[in-house]
Amino acid sequence: MIGVDTGGTFTDLVALVGGRIRVAKLHSTRDDPGRAVRDGLRALAIDRRTAGLHYGTTVATNALLERRGARVVLVTTAGFEDVIEIGRQVRPSLYDLEPRRPPPLVPRTRRLGVAERILADGRVERRLDRRAVVRLVEAVLRRRPDAVAVSLLHSYAAPRHERLIGRALAARGVHLTLSHRLVREHREYERTATVVVNAYVGPAMTRHLGTLARAASGGLRVMQSSGGLVTARTAAAEPVRTILSGPAGGVVGAVAAARRAGLGPIVTLDMGGTSTDVSLVEGRLAYRAETSIDGLPVRVPALDIHTVGAGGGSLARLDAGGALRVGPESAGADPGPACYGRGTGPTVTDANLVLGRLVETEFLGGALRVDRGRAVAAIAPLARRLGRSIEDAAAGIVRVATATMERAVRVITIERGHDPRDFTLVAFGGAGGAHAAELAADLGLARVYVPRHPGLLSAWGVLAAETIRDFTVTLRAVEPTQAAVGRHFRRLERTVAREVRREALARRVLERALDVRYVGQAYEVQVPYGAGWRAAFRRRHAALFGHADARRPLEVVALRVRVRGGARRPPDDPLPRRARRPSSIATRRVVFPEGSAPTAVYRRADLAVGWAVRGPVIVCEYSATTVVPPGWRLHVDRTAGLVLERT
Repeated sequence: MIGVDTGGTFTDLVALVGGRIRVAKLHSTRDDPGRAVRDGLRALAIDRRTAGLHYGTTVATNALLERRGARVVLVTTAGFEDVIEIGRQVRPSLYDLEPRRPPPLVPRTRRLGVAERILADGRVERRLDRRAVVRLVEAVLRRRPDAVAVSLLHSYAAPRHERLIGRALAARGVHLTLSHRLVREHREYERTATVVVNAYVGPAMTRHLGTLARAASGGLRVMQSSGGLVTARTAAAEPVRTILSGPAGGVVGAVAAARRAGLGPIVTLDMGGTSTDVSLVEGRLAYRAETSIDGLPVRVPALDIHTVGAGGGSLARLDAGGALRVGPESAGADPGPACYGRGTGPTVTDANLVLGRLVETEFLGGALRVDRGRAVAAIAPLARRLGRSIEDAAAGIVRVATATMERAVRVITIERGHDPRDFTLVAFGGAGGAHAAELAADLGLARVYVPRHPGLLSAWGVLAAETIRDFTVTLRAVEPTQAAVGRHFRRLERTVAREVRREALARRVLERALDVRYVGQAYEVQVPYGAGWRAAFRRRHAALFGHADARRPLEVVALRVRVRGGARRPPDDPLPRRARRPSSIATRRVVFPEGSAPTAVYRRADLAVGWAVRGPVIVCEYSATTVVPPGWRLHVDRTAGLVLERT
C-alpha cells in the first residue's frame, strides 16, 4: 500500500512494503499530477501491477482556484437561474469600499431554466412536461458543455423531475451532476453552488483518476475533505468531496501521531510549499457541514481546517503602500523558490536559507542541492527598496509569514473561545518545523511537537485513513418524537446500505447525528443522535453562543449518517538506535529574532530516544528541518518525536 499526497510544490509518497516503510519526495508535475506519482513508484522500486494507492489530490482544488475547470451548463427551475450569482447577503469584507465577488463559474448564457415547481414538502405544484425535457436537452447540447449541473428547486424533497432530466441527458453522454444525489439538503444557493463546483471539476478529475488507476492496478482510493477514503469511482462522480483532500490527510496523520505521543488537545500546523493549514483537535476530529473555497460555498462534510497563503514557496513583494507582503502567490513546483535553481522571485524558503536556518547540503537527504547565492540575489532588490540589509529583509519575510500563520491560529482558537496556551502545536509539512517555535512563542504556547517524517505526514495520514461515506437527508420537523426520528433514520439507512456495498468495507461503524436549531433560527447545530439529543443540543448551543432556552421548541433540520471502516494502521518505523550523545555535523551562524548565534546542526536519524539539548539547534532530516531557537529545549520522546519546550 502507498499513501500519496500531491501538493502544489512536492508530491510525497509513503509506501508500506513487506511491513517496512519506504518514502519519497518529488517535485510535483503540474501539467500531469499523475506523472510525479508514477515517477515516485519507480523511485521506490514498486511494481505498479501490485500497488494499491491511497491518494490525496489537489487536482479538483487547483482546477477551481485557477478557473481551469470544465465548460458547464446549469439547469435549474425557471426563475432561479441567477441564484449562484445573487448568493447570500453576506459581506466578507465589511469595510471594503469596492468589494468584488468572484465571477460565477457558469455565465448567464449557460444557465437554463425549466418550467417546473416542487414545493418544500415534496408536493408537485407544476409538473414537468416531457416535451419541455426534449427542448431542454437540445438547448443544453447547443451550448457544447463539458459537464451539466442540474439543481431544481426542492429536489431533495422529491427528485422525480431531476431524475427525468438526468435520464434524458445521460442518454446523450454528457458528464452529469444531479443535486439530489450529491446534496440532499435545503438552501438553494449552497446546494446549487456545490453542484456547479462538482460539475466544474468533474471531467478533469475523471480523466486524472482514470489514468492513475491504470498506474496502480492494486486498487485506488481517494482522500476526501472529511478525512476518509472513497473508491475512485465515487471520487470521480463526486470530486467536490476532495477539495481539501491533502490537508485532511495531514490532520489525520497529526492526530494519530499526537495520540501515540500521549498529547492532549492540539493545534495542527501544516506548512507546505504553497499554503499553511491549521486545525484544532480536542480528542475527536472536528467536522463542519460546509466549507468555502475561493468565496464559493461547498456543502459537503469536511474537517475543520483553516488555510492561509503562507508556505515555503510564498512570494514576497512590496505593496502599493511600500509594505512588505508574503503570499498568497506562490512559486509552486515550477519555477519554485529561487534557491532551487529556476525561480527568480524571493520566497520564504529563500529567506530561511539566507538566515542560515536551512542547510544547503541536507535538502531531501542531499538529493536536492540548493543555491544560497541565488536566494541572496532574489532578495537583494527587495532589500534595496526597503533600505535594509539582505539579512534584515529576509528576517522581515519570515516575520510576515509567521504573523500570517499566527492570525490563522487565532481564528481557530481565540476567536472561538479557546486559549491557545492550553494546546500543543503539532508542526509538520516541509516548512512547519522551521517556523513552529517562533510561532508558538508569539501565541504563548509552551510546547511544540514535531512527529517523525514531518514533511511526509500528510501522505502517512492518507495511507492510514479509513473509508468514510457521509449521507444526509433534510427533515424539517418541529419537536419530532423519538420514534419518528428513528423511523426516518431507518429509511435513510436502507439507502446507506445499498451505497456502501460498493465500498466493500470489511468492518462498518455507523454514526448518527442531527442538525438542530430553535424554531425561527436561520442556522443549526450538529449533535450526536441518541435519547438525550435535546439536552446535548442545548449544551452545545450554550457553549457556542453563550445561551440556551429549555422552553423554546426545537426543529430538526436534517439527519446525518456517517459510515466508517476499513482502516489498517501501518506499522511504525523501528525506533532509531543511536548513541545518546550524537555528534553535530556542523556549527553555523544562524539569525534568530533575538540576534545571530552559533548553532549546532544534527541529523535526526542520529538522535536516540531520551536525548535532550538546549537551543539554538537545527535538526535536519530527509523531508524537513526543525529550528530550535535560543530559549527553547529539545528532547526526543519515547516515539522518537521531537518535543520543543520553552525554558
